[in-house]
Amino acid sequence: MDDLSGPSPLARARDLGPAIAAAAETIEATRRIPEPLLSELHGSRLFRMLLPRSCDGDQVDPSTYVAAVEEVARHDGSVGWNVFVANSAALIAAFLELEAAREIFADPCTIVAWGPPNPSRAQAVPGGYRVSGTWDFASGCRQANWMGAHCQVVEPDGSLRRNRYGRPAVRTLLFPARHATLIDTWNTIGMRGTGSDSFSVSGVLVPEAFSTTREGPTCAASAGRSTPSPCRASMRRACRGWRWASRGPCSMPS
Repeated sequence: MDDLSGPSPLARARDLGPAIAAAAETIEATRRIPEPLLSELHGSRLFRMLLPRSCDGDQVDPSTYVAAVEEVARHDGSVGWNVFVANSAALIAAFLELEAAREIFADPCTIVAWGPPNPSRAQAVPGGYRVSGTWDFASGCRQANWMGAHCQVVEPDGSLRRNRYGRPAVRTLLFPARHATLIDTWNTIGMRGTGSDSFSVSGVLVPEAFSTTREGPTCAASAGRSTPSPCRASMRRACRGWRWASRGPCSMPS
């Protein structure tokens, strides 16, 4: 979004505060962000703060982003976490081919969900990769329309693809959420609304353009699509907010 004259992300987060707080009990009980709150979050563009502007994102600066996430988390820790991880995943757009990134984020309600890397492997095939496996802790998967799988790559000759350091290379493969089967594993005593379930895929073919790696230099910066990552100090401050917010609505300690 090139027009930055409207309300700031922090102002939008503050405006949604009462609605987030009002939905807190429902979020914990159902383990998801309910409607109409989910639509209101999309309408506020808080899921697109770190998405590059070339993909209709806001590409805000790190301090603005962290302040907005912190404000959301003051009212409900699970919603704050979902806003955080959705933006973290949106950063992948800067590493994809522009046409593929725009296709993924053309829907203004796009959310990408994934879990951390594990030993799962994708087979390199002509034009892309074929992937099967199971991933855990996929926060936001219940409202995601795209999923991602971080995995090692097996070359056609059976060898394992390696990065410039000689270690197994990790590649991120993106595909529509309809290809994934969600596994209801997130039954916790807190932060239940993050919906951090597991998911599995079987034999999904992912075109090369919808895959990328962040382990080496890319053309993202030269294409003007880079988005700065929040600094460690700011992230520590935000995490402190999520910790306090998980106790319920409260005032942040100074």
